[in-house]
Amino acid sequence: MSKTFAAAEVSKHKTKDDGLWLIIEGAVYDVTNFVDEHPGGARVIQRMGGKDATKAFWKYHGESVLQKYGDRFKIGTVAESAKL
Repeated sequence: MSKTFAAAEVSKHKTKDDGLWLIIEGAVYDVTNFVDEHPGGARVIQRMGGKDATKAFWKYHGESVLQKYGDRFKIGTVAESAKL
């Protein structure tokens, strides 16, 4: 069973010390232990920490990257928020 997180909870995880989480296509990924291995450099991921990185992710990555690494880092999904 996948855990559901509020966007506010994800936003608290924006540094390696707090855990570095990203949102991609509504899924939450904990990339804390991957940030230093990222081929594009740690800084790229650190800038997106705690945020929805969907647009930035697809700009530089294809579907195969998410298929290859997604299950390894996915920790849950983002709860739907009410549109006012």
